[in-house]
Amino acid sequence: MAKLVFGMNQSLDGYIDHQRFAPGPTLFRHFVEKVRDLTGSVYGRRLYEIMRYWDEDHADWDAAARDFAAAWRGHPKWVVSRSLTSVGPNATLVDDDLEAAVRGLKARLTGEIGVGGSDLARSLTDLGLIDEYQLYLHPVVLGHGTPFFAGPRPPLRLVASDRLDEDVIRLTYVPA
Repeated sequence: MAKLVFGMNQSLDGYIDHQRFAPGPTLFRHFVEKVRDLTGSVYGRRLYEIMRYWDEDHADWDAAARDFAAAWRGHPKWVVSRSLTSVGPNATLVDDDLEAAVRGLKARLTGEIGVGGSDLARSLTDLGLIDEYQLYLHPVVLGHGTPFFAGPRPPLRLVASDRLDEDVIRLTYVPA
């Protein structure tokens, strides 16, 4: 049975914002390896559309960016959306019965399935489907934006913490 994991970069005050802070080289390498090891990812529409950036090569990419793109392209993606009519390569559209689709993925696959998008994570949390939350805390205070937890925070229990680079720690929680 697969494990569903919601993990994202987060400011100290609880917001995610891909434009305001980004991982340094060490953390980026961590994400390359993490994505490479995923069984697949379930994305909400907005984050999936942002991540489509990695579908096409860019001349200014360094080796790490090319490695991330290869890892991202190489694993299956399920995109939850009622507004999209099609998705890109190696992706499947989930436009009906989110709970059945994700329960089916968890039942038939093994390994770790990443969750991308805080609204999607809220829906999956409400359904009791997320097995682990990974908060990558950056020493930044944003004061506004998209919260990591889009709804009420579920009761959680800390199971691990690790420093991933000079400024970022990962806190790993499971539902209590």
